[in-house]
Amino acid sequence: MYRLQFTYPEGWMVGLEGGWQQHLYLAEGRCEGAVAGRFRGANFPLRRTPDGPFCPDFRGVIETDDGATVLWESHGYGRAYPPGRRQIVGSVQHLSDAERYRRLNDVVCVCVGEVRAATDDLVVDVAELIWEPLAE
Repeated sequence: MYRLQFTYPEGWMVGLEGGWQQHLYLAEGRCEGAVAGRFRGANFPLRRTPDGPFCPDFRGVIETDDGATVLWESHGYGRAYPPGRRQIVGSVQHLSDAERYRRLNDVVCVCVGEVRAATDDLVVDVAELIWEPLAE
């Protein structure tokens, strides 16, 4: 459906018992594709160990090029491997009151992506999950 590319210009981390970590990152970037526009958000991921995956709790907004507002939510895993291009997998939900994007209000999307260590960019492709009837 679209590609989201963003960075975390600011972030904070608190160490917790048992090696767990709570992070907070502010995100800035852009979407291109069927949804295109400026992206801003905040990610509050929990990391279970210093080497384990991040479990994002990500909320954001896409200010579309055609003047709409699309609220954005994502959960999943930010995996710690492979080095240099760490994996991102998850689900995405949208909310909008703009006619053009209202259909997204009950669509479940999936995402895959990576953290590109060379540039610190996070690149995520978002696709609609299509329902099909179950076989009898």
